[in-house]
Amino acid sequence: MLENYLPVLIFLAIGLVVGAVMIAMGFMLSPNRPDSEKLSPYECGFEAFEDSRMKFDVRYYLVAILFIIFDLEIAFFFPWAVVLDKVGMVGFWAMMLFLGVLVIGFIYEWKKGALEWE
Repeated sequence: MLENYLPVLIFLAIGLVVGAVMIAMGFMLSPNRPDSEKLSPYECGFEAFEDSRMKFDVRYYLVAILFIIFDLEIAFFFPWAVVLDKVGMVGFWAMMLFLGVLVIGFIYEWKKGALEWE
């Protein structure tokens, strides 16, 4: 039973070693010349000019919801399409219900103006 997991453990060990080597090489080979410009905090290329606890515009949250809608749709749509013949009509209608909920979210985003850029 445990011998089935040996290739996975070897793969994880090799991945961790390669990742650690790459990070170590980055620290050893990169130049370290800090100055006041590099160490200053910035936000999207600009100096921070307000408090970090400021309120965000509702459009920020609408764009985040929009991303989640499309991200979830794609993440569930491909595996469902692969096993569609095995899940039958119950799986088909379950996905249609799921897509219906996502379409309602998309319509909500559209009505709130999240798709209109200034």
